[in-house]
Amino acid sequence: MKLSFTTLGCPDWELEVIIQRAVEYGFDAIDFRGVMGEMNIYKLPAFAENVLHTRDQIRDAGLKVSCFSSSVHMFSKEKFEANKAEIIEYGKLCSLFQTRYIRVFGGAIGETNRAEAIQTIVSHFQELSAIVKEYGVKLLLETHDDWTSCEDVKAVMEQLDTETAAVLWDLHHPFRTLGEQPEQTWNALSPWIEYTHVKDSALKADTAGEFQYCLTGQGNIPLADMYKLLNDNGYDGYYTLEWEKKWHPEIENAEIAFPQYAQFMRALA
Repeated sequence: MKLSFTTLGCPDWELEVIIQRAVEYGFDAIDFRGVMGEMNIYKLPAFAENVLHTRDQIRDAGLKVSCFSSSVHMFSKEKFEANKAEIIEYGKLCSLFQTRYIRVFGGAIGETNRAEAIQTIVSHFQELSAIVKEYGVKLLLETHDDWTSCEDVKAVMEQLDTETAAVLWDLHHPFRTLGEQPEQTWNALSPWIEYTHVKDSALKADTAGEFQYCLTGQGNIPLADMYKLLNDNGYDGYYTLEWEKKWHPEIENAEIAFPQYAQFMRALA
């Protein structure tokens, strides 16, 4: 089992602390989603003029970079050029760190009908395919926001080149927000699933449909069953903790959540 975590869960940690604690807690890799308040990490000296030193720090610690998680929303027409520039920057980092993946969102579609939204997403993926091929990476479309349904994601993926696009199955969102069963998600998207996000939550007692993130295994997302489903079907990608401390400051600190996650997941294997 390969474990990673996104830096969304430790927004106040400096880079050296991120590396040190990844090793200490028993992780295999880091998924970069911001460092010390800067979400576009290619703007930081550690990933610009000092990037080779950073690469060597991570490598010497016995770690890998499992993914660079971008802020790109693929549906957006207005921000397409900015999104393209962001993908280029992350593509450069992927080449240096020998990282296979850049995470992207589908994004909100507003009043656009689904069929048109699907074609817009497909078109944007196709326009970025030459850049992705140049850097030898794939764009991971996450099951998130208006692209949580496996059928909607499948309709996109069926039209894309598997050399440049894959699916990031966020194990939480389809189950929690749509009631989509894990077998349903897997059956629809298994040809493209190459990466996962893991998190747990429990429904709030007094508010219908609302949930609260909680430590791994303490909620009612069927994570053990999901792991078994993936493992039994030969999935060999990362199980990446997405602890959303950046967006939900009330949840436990990474010093608690990260080692607890690693312990829970290792016990499943």
